[in-house]
Amino acid sequence: MNYKIVRLNTAAKQEIEHAVLIIYTGGTLGMAYDEQGALVPFNFGKILEKIPNLNNLNISITVISFPEPIDSSNINLQHWVDMAYIIYENYDTYDGFVVLHGTDTMAYSASMLSYMLKGLNKPVIFTGAQLPISAMRSDARENLMTSLEIAISKANGKPVVPEVCIFFNHMLLRGNRAKKVQSVHFDAFESENYPALAESGIVIDYNYASIRPYEEGKKLKYLNKLDNNVMVLKLFPGITKNVVQHCLQMEGLKGMVLETYGSGNSPSEDWFIQSMEEAVEKGLLILNVSQCNGGRVIQGRYQTSKDLKRVGVLSGGDITTEAAVTKMMFILANETDETEIKRKMMMPLAGEMSVLSQ
Repeated sequence: MNYKIVRLNTAAKQEIEHAVLIIYTGGTLGMAYDEQGALVPFNFGKILEKIPNLNNLNISITVISFPEPIDSSNINLQHWVDMAYIIYENYDTYDGFVVLHGTDTMAYSASMLSYMLKGLNKPVIFTGAQLPISAMRSDARENLMTSLEIAISKANGKPVVPEVCIFFNHMLLRGNRAKKVQSVHFDAFESENYPALAESGIVIDYNYASIRPYEEGKKLKYLNKLDNNVMVLKLFPGITKNVVQHCLQMEGLKGMVLETYGSGNSPSEDWFIQSMEEAVEKGLLILNVSQCNGGRVIQGRYQTSKDLKRVGVLSGGDITTEAAVTKMMFILANETDETEIKRKMMMPLAGEMSVLSQ
């Protein structure tokens, strides 16, 4: 891919202390209105005109843009490979990384990169905006400025936030714990099952107890094998046997994220449980996650989930659907042993879920 590279001189009269790489994939933040009032991709070479306060951060900023801005609804596996590769290739050169990304699939991308960048010891901050940077009330300036500040923040010479995060509307969230919940308000993301890592106000107030610790001597590994032969099946009242069995019998399907009710409950009809059992026996990986925003699967709490556990459906605990489906793509591509695949699906790889007690 032929990336576009822009280097910004934000500290011309000062000694530069930090360096940050911005990766622009697309999204509203990087858009501006043209003379006809239409939204077009923004020239990052002129970003200092839009955000002059960047000069006060005393950092060297490099922007690598995808050749064509991508609507985040079109994000695919190759884009994840490209994002992770850019970070891996430039890892030793920069203090931190900021990924500008559309909000619709940002939680999926942040989750996937948290798995692909094994041993990450530097900040990778995803951010975006609900309004373009040229709009009067745009949230783009605050989101970008604070993301850059977090990307260079250190304590005792070590990065404060050495993990993949999402920063949006004053809140820093673990990337693989976040979920988009709003499309018309600035507070677009929530993390119901894990505390916020920081909140920005007059100062950035870090929740150090919830941030993954810096690991001395850890080397970054770039794992780029992914397998998208997976699907998400969301249960609903009245779902038919024909629909369920058609999904389970799809050619080439290797894994399914099953979105169940409440704490992991599903229909208890014989045909449904039997369909799940037959699929598992044929080697299909099925992970049970809750439809609830903030839900936690506890298989066996009610009779309706005991049968799922009995036939071999795995519990996803408090993982989000976004983190679950990307994790499944990642593990199916990087593990071949069935026992190891199941073990890793039920344990945290990058802080995406709590340790299961069952």
